[in-house]
Amino acid sequence: MRPSKIIRVILQDQARKEYETLSRVVEEQKKKGKTNSEEMQLLKSIDKKVALLKYNPAYGQSISKDLIPRTLDVDNLFRIELTHYWRMLYTIRTNEVEIVSFVLYIIDHPAYDKLFGYKGI
Repeated sequence: MRPSKIIRVILQDQARKEYETLSRVVEEQKKKGKTNSEEMQLLKSIDKKVALLKYNPAYGQSISKDLIPRTLDVDNLFRIELTHYWRMLYTIRTNEVEIVSFVLYIIDHPAYDKLFGYKGI
């Protein structure tokens, strides 16, 4: 059941920059005649997940509060897995009128590991 509140998804800072860069790369690839690349697949994956968030803000996997990096300064954090081992991290804020999912990061797996302080094997 869809909530009665307005639902928005906002790409912030790093996520917005990554999305814009990816969009430019894909546009250039299309001009060169490419029809399927990793970048195209990733952009499509992001667009699909953002659409899902607009329907269900809690779609992603909730990250335990004790695992949330302090540098993010958020009360809740969710993770969505994207194609090619990329991740989308977002937080949810709500009030009486709306629910807003703020996408904080769109990052590859090594950057994700670094953000959370995971060590490589």
